[in-house]
Amino acid sequence: MIRVTARDWYRVQKAGDDVTLIDEPYIKPFYRCNIWHIRGRDHDALIDSGMGVVSLRAHIPLVTEKPLTAIASHSHFDHVGCHHEFETRAAHRKEADILAHPTRANTLAEEYATDDIFDRLPPAPYRSDLYSVKSAPVTKFLEDGDIVDLGDRWFEVLHLSGHSPGGLALFERASGILFSGDTIYDGPLVENVYHSNAEDYYSSMLRLRTLSPRVVHGGHFGSFDGAQYKTLIENWLKTHD
Repeated sequence: MIRVTARDWYRVQKAGDDVTLIDEPYIKPFYRCNIWHIRGRDHDALIDSGMGVVSLRAHIPLVTEKPLTAIASHSHFDHVGCHHEFETRAAHRKEADILAHPTRANTLAEEYATDDIFDRLPPAPYRSDLYSVKSAPVTKFLEDGDIVDLGDRWFEVLHLSGHSPGGLALFERASGILFSGDTIYDGPLVENVYHSNAEDYYSSMLRLRTLSPRVVHGGHFGSFDGAQYKTLIENWLKTHD
């Protein structure tokens, strides 16, 4: 399989509202994490950091321009691969042990990180059978109801267990922007990995149904509006009653 150079690995797209999408276009869509950069007046935030097969800080200047908190929506390999590159790392405490002591098994890399997830391989010396996430201990715990303050914008933290015990979403009520992690996105949801919980997932969906976001930026696939959000939740709940 053809390899991609490090300088070509990432793609950067403006999403409006001082939000930028960074992703890894040579990873197939189902496995491709959305990395969300949020610009604030005093501070920036980064929600998730991709596989970590190419350095974000070395190749995406945007993430080095201001003080930045790297937030883990959860601890799966496709979301936290570059977290070790950032000094301030926030997550729910239920993900902390995995982030501090990642293995190929507990990050799901052993099951999913194969050559088959790529359209083109990362630059050498990457090998799927040797790939692993680097340790990135949490420096700031986020709990349900906490506020991520960027100076001129404020995001409410939602603890949404189910897909993963410490799954997080961030909701900016002033703008109606919801960053939903892997709890809900416009594609096939993953509900059956080793630390998923069906009852918790159902409760998280009921909670999400009470929100009315204007736009939703998920952990995978494209962003969508509030009407599609409601449709996705209602359809999911109908199939899980």
